[in-house]
Amino acid sequence: MPCLIEERETMETDMNDIIGNCDILMVCLDTLRYDVAMREQQTGGTPVLNQYGSWEKCQAVGNFTYPAHQAMFAGFFPCPAEATSHKQRHQLFFPRDIGMGRKTPKGAWAFEGATFVEGLAHVGYHTYCVGGVSFFDKRSPIGSVMPSYFQSSYWHPSFGCLVKESTANQVKQVKRILAKTPEDQRIFLYLNIDAIHYPNYFYLEGETRDSLATHAAALRYVDGQLEALFGAFARRHPTFVICLSDHGTCYGEDGCVSHGINHPAVNTIPYKQFMLGVEKR
Repeated sequence: MPCLIEERETMETDMNDIIGNCDILMVCLDTLRYDVAMREQQTGGTPVLNQYGSWEKCQAVGNFTYPAHQAMFAGFFPCPAEATSHKQRHQLFFPRDIGMGRKTPKGAWAFEGATFVEGLAHVGYHTYCVGGVSFFDKRSPIGSVMPSYFQSSYWHPSFGCLVKESTANQVKQVKRILAKTPEDQRIFLYLNIDAIHYPNYFYLEGETRDSLATHAAALRYVDGQLEALFGAFARRHPTFVICLSDHGTCYGEDGCVSHGINHPAVNTIPYKQFMLGVEKR
């Protein structure tokens, strides 16, 4: 059941209770469509993600990776699908120096700096980025912009879209980061998972073209890697998780292909947030 606007204020997490007390993990399932995410949720294709509540239907803040992330890193997160005002977006991080009369919304954490990543660093977090798509690969000037927001950033060709095992390789990198970080050091880690992004045909045996079916198969593959990711954070420290897509994509609907265009399949994304506790060692 979608979250009602009038209920939102009581359902949101107060980020002022999170900041300083919890690690924060932001997982972007790059290009994941809402309809595919919900179908796999309902048919049991994503048992790991299903443990942490239902997907919420939201409006993307951009129609491809770069604008969507620039908005989110500045604190402008997706709005629920039924929202009619930007004030109804998920208010997690608020840029103190801009917008809405400079009045911090209830439950949001006001940050200093150009991004909330910078703001978290100002209050003692170590910030990490594990990249996926080319906007995070640091192999070009534009691919170096967003990684530069973080104190430590990582990318390797084995994390790229063309590698079938990319998510498994990224999770291994995250686990190496956690292993070397002191437990009393609070961290913010952003993970850009690109397996669902094109090409994804190789997640279904015998397929040679991307399709909704291979998109769903890629999501099932990703879900199979998330148990290790979430478990590593849960064993370390209580962790607040933001899990979402940045935008969707088209596979021929209304003659549309890919993303970077405004179409319901591109502009509608899945979103959820949840806590990971400390497991017994």
